[in-house]
Amino acid sequence: MKLFHSINDFHSTKKTILTLGTFDGVHIGHKKILERITQNTENGKYESLVLTFFPHPRMVLQEKSEIKLLNTIPEKSKLLEATGIENLVIHPFNENFSRLTAEEFVHSILVEQFHIHKIIIGHDHRFGRNRTANIDNLIAFGAEYGFEVEQISAQEIQDVSVSSTKIRKALQDGNMTLANEYLGYAYFLTGEVVKGKQLGRTIGFPTANIQIEEDYKLIPKNGVYVVKTFINEKEVFGMMNIGFNPTVDGQKQTIEVNLFDFEADIYEQKLEISLLKYLREEQKFESVDLLKEQLNLDKKTALDFVSIL
Repeated sequence: MKLFHSINDFHSTKKTILTLGTFDGVHIGHKKILERITQNTENGKYESLVLTFFPHPRMVLQEKSEIKLLNTIPEKSKLLEATGIENLVIHPFNENFSRLTAEEFVHSILVEQFHIHKIIIGHDHRFGRNRTANIDNLIAFGAEYGFEVEQISAQEIQDVSVSSTKIRKALQDGNMTLANEYLGYAYFLTGEVVKGKQLGRTIGFPTANIQIEEDYKLIPKNGVYVVKTFINEKEVFGMMNIGFNPTVDGQKQTIEVNLFDFEADIYEQKLEISLLKYLREEQKFESVDLLKEQLNLDKKTALDFVSIL
C-alpha cells in the first residue's frame, strides 16, 4: 500500500475507485465498504484509494471535543493495508480545508488530483463548506464531470456508526468480548517499553512499562487484562494492568505488562499489545503481600484462559 500525507502528494496514471471517511477502528462495518472498493478495481484497470483526515475533523471544528480514537495513524495504516487497499491519503485537516466549497472539493481534488472513476459513499454523506452538499449534489457533479457514484445503504451506514459507538463504550466498560467482536480483531495498544519503578521485580512479577506517544489514543478501562504480543516473531502471552497502582500510592496512570515465561531485555522496543480479556478492576490492597497473592490468582486465571484459545 502506498501512503500519502497530503492530497497533493498523490499521483497516478490510472483512474481511481475511492471512498472517504475517518475509518476509526477499521472494524467489520468499515471492511464491508472497503471490500466494495477493492472489488471494483476490475483486476488493475483502476486503483483503489481511501481518503481520510488527521486530526479528526471534530478535534478541529468542535472547541471542546474530547474524542479519543481507536487507532493511531500507524495502526490505522496497518489495518487498512491488510484490506488490500492500494493507496491511503491522510490529509491534514484544518479550518482552511473545511472552507472548500463542494464544487472546489469535487473539481480540484476528486477530479483533478485523484482522476476519479467512481466514489463509493454513504447515502447521508455531507461535504463542502458547512457540510451543505449531499449525495444528490454529488450525483449531479458525477454527471457533470464523468464519474460514478455508488451509494452505501442506510443499513450499512448504521452498522458502521453503531459499531464505532459500541466499540468505544465497550472499551470504556472493559467489555473486551463485545469490543473485539465488533472490531473483528483484538483491540491493541502500541507503545515503547520504558523504565518504570521496577517494583514488580521485588514481588516476582516484573513488568514492562508501556508508553503510548499519542495522547488521542483511547485507553480502555482501568484494570487487569489478559494480553498477547509478538516479540521477535514469537507469540507471548501475559497480563496487563492499566491504572494508578493504588497499593503503592501511584500518582499517575501507567500501563504495565507482565509477560509469561519471558526474561529478555526489551527496553526501548515498540510493542503491539492485543487485549484479549478483562479480568478485574484495579484494587487497593492493604499490603504488598495481599497484592502478590491476587497477582498469582490473576496469572492462573489468565493461563486458564490462554489454554483454551
